[in-house]
Amino acid sequence: MGIALALALAGQAAAGTAGTSLPAVQVTARAETVPVDTARGDAADDPAIWRNPLRPADSLIVATDKKAGLHVYGLDGKPRSYVPAGRVNNVDLVDLGPRGVIVVASDRNDVAAAKLQVYRLDTAGARLVSLGSVSGGAGEAYGVCLVAGKDGLEAFSILKHGAIQQVRIALAGEGAGGRAEGRIVRSLQLATQTEGCVVDPRSGTLYVGEEDRGIWAFSTDPASRKGALVAEADGRQLVADTEGLTLLPVGARGGWLIASSQGDNAYALYRLPGMTPAGRFRIAAGKFGATEETDGIAAMPGRFGAIYPDGLFVAQDGHNGAAAQNFKLVSWRDVMAALRRR
Repeated sequence: MGIALALALAGQAAAGTAGTSLPAVQVTARAETVPVDTARGDAADDPAIWRNPLRPADSLIVATDKKAGLHVYGLDGKPRSYVPAGRVNNVDLVDLGPRGVIVVASDRNDVAAAKLQVYRLDTAGARLVSLGSVSGGAGEAYGVCLVAGKDGLEAFSILKHGAIQQVRIALAGEGAGGRAEGRIVRSLQLATQTEGCVVDPRSGTLYVGEEDRGIWAFSTDPASRKGALVAEADGRQLVADTEGLTLLPVGARGGWLIASSQGDNAYALYRLPGMTPAGRFRIAAGKFGATEETDGIAAMPGRFGAIYPDGLFVAQDGHNGAAAQNFKLVSWRDVMAALRRR
C-alpha cells in the first residue's frame, strides 16, 4: 500500500473512532521537552518522574528514545544528560530511600531475549549510573514497571507477545559500584500484544494494558495466577490501542489510574480503588502544541513548584509537528479543573 493511501485510511479510521468515543475535556501543556535525538520516525516513547522532595521544582524526568537511548530532563524540558543505551522501549523508576533512585528500562536490542537495563539515578548530577542488566524473559521487550520489595525491587517485564515476567532484582553492593542481579519468580500470559503497565503499591495490584482488549489487574504476589479484565477497550471510555498506564494515588486507596486511549488521542481516567470511569481529557494545541498517538505516560502527585502545584502529568507526543517526537508536561490541577467544569 502506498504511504499516502495508508495515511489517508488511517486518518479516516481515527476520525471514525473519535466520533464514537465519549467527550474529552481539553487542557494545554505548560512545558515540553527538547525533542529526542532520533529525528525521523517513531522514537520517543515512555517517561518516568522523580520528584525532588526538598526542591520539587528541581525534579527530573527520565525518558526513552526507543531507537537510541535514555534522556534525563529537567522540568524546564531541557536535557540534563543522556545514555546511548540502544533500543530501550519503556522506563520506570522507584525511590528506595537510602539505597537510591533505581531506574529500569526495557531493552529490546535482541528481540528474542528481553533484557532489563538497571541504573541508579544520580539525582544531584541528573545522570544515570549503570548497574548492569538482567534477563526479562524470552521474547521482545516492551513494557516495564516497578515496585519496591523487601530485598530490592520487583520488576514486571511486559513482552510484546503477551507474556508478563515478574523479575526480582537485588542490588548487590552499595554505592555507584553496586550491580543488579535478577531472577524470574513468576510468568503470566495474556492472549495478544501488551505493553503498558503500572503497580499500585498500596493494594499490591499490577495493571497491564492488552492493547486491543483493555486493562487487566493482577496481584503482585508471585504465588497468584489469576487476573481480571477491569477496564475494557470499549471504543468509548477507552479506545484501542490501550497504551501507557500510570497512577496518581490519593490517600490510602483513592486517586486515579490513567490510560493512553491512543485510538482517539485522549487519556482515560478511572477512579480507584474500583476502576470506575471518571472522565477523559486531551492535550490540545497551545503554546507547546497538542499530543497525538501517545505511547507512554507518567503522573505523580505533590507539589512540583508554582507551575505544577498539585501534581505533574507527562505524555509522549507522537507527532510534534515538524520536529522529532518529544514529551509534554501538564499541570494536574489543570486536568482536575477542566473535569469539574464539564
